[in-house]
Amino acid sequence: MRIGSGTQTYEWLEDWARIPDTPSGRENGRTHGVVVTAAGNIMVFNQADPAVLTFDRDGKLLHTWGNRFSGAHGMTLVQEGDAEYLWLTDQGSREVVKTTLDGQTVMNLERPDLPVYQKANYSPTWVAVNEERHGGNGDIWVTDGYGSNYVHRYDKTGRYLNSINGEEGKTGPFSCPHGIWIDTRKSQPELYIADRSNHRIQVYDPEGIYKRAFGADLFTSPDGFVTHGEYLMVPELFARLTILDADDKLVCHLGTNEDVVKEKGWPNLPKEMIHPGKFNSPHGMAADAQGNLYVVEWIVGGRITKLVKC
Repeated sequence: MRIGSGTQTYEWLEDWARIPDTPSGRENGRTHGVVVTAAGNIMVFNQADPAVLTFDRDGKLLHTWGNRFSGAHGMTLVQEGDAEYLWLTDQGSREVVKTTLDGQTVMNLERPDLPVYQKANYSPTWVAVNEERHGGNGDIWVTDGYGSNYVHRYDKTGRYLNSINGEEGKTGPFSCPHGIWIDTRKSQPELYIADRSNHRIQVYDPEGIYKRAFGADLFTSPDGFVTHGEYLMVPELFARLTILDADDKLVCHLGTNEDVVKEKGWPNLPKEMIHPGKFNSPHGMAADAQGNLYVVEWIVGGRITKLVKC
């Protein structure tokens, strides 16, 4: 089955890979994060034991680890010299952790001691790093999307620096700042924040200075970001992918299925209501060197789809 058109045409591979058939996978197993390593392997973060799954290009399960991430959520891949690392967030344990690809813990980030947490919960959702390989300073940004609606900044050693909450600019406070990403496509890097419940993207500079916002007339539920070439792909929880050009203008939507969100029990619908070519609840995505896309969805038992670039 093919979806899209023109330069954004893809072959849909339904159930390209599956999470392990375990009790925790059947009970939960929601697939929330996905990255592609330099070797071309695909790593998935799911709410089960094991939580971290590594597949090859054909969807064969190679390795698993992680027995403590029952609230597995955000997954970010970074590179430092010749080494690759993961940043993982767990919405249950509130853990923000940097690990090697085989699961060795390198760093933990503590919740900042801020007055907002006298009333608000802390439930981090995603991490972005201003990577030194792209000319950045190594700063680490953490979205507290399910808690305080703040975004926290740390230096590369894990020392807390400061926070933003959307009130710095003209657009207004964040509401579920879910995903975060450093855009290095242009000469000046920018910090993109998926302000999901406000149906928009807010953009800051790497020092946390507000620049602009866009997409209120375009997005329904932006989760995060991935790029291939000049294109920016945004998974949207309300059943579609949105592709933008280098100027943040709409190119197309893929797999649109927004009516499914109105179904009783969504996103955990009966299997007969989950159809190839249509998304249910995209939560994370990644792209490989060939432009193939890997999409994971928020649904019990998980759903991992590969879109092969045509």
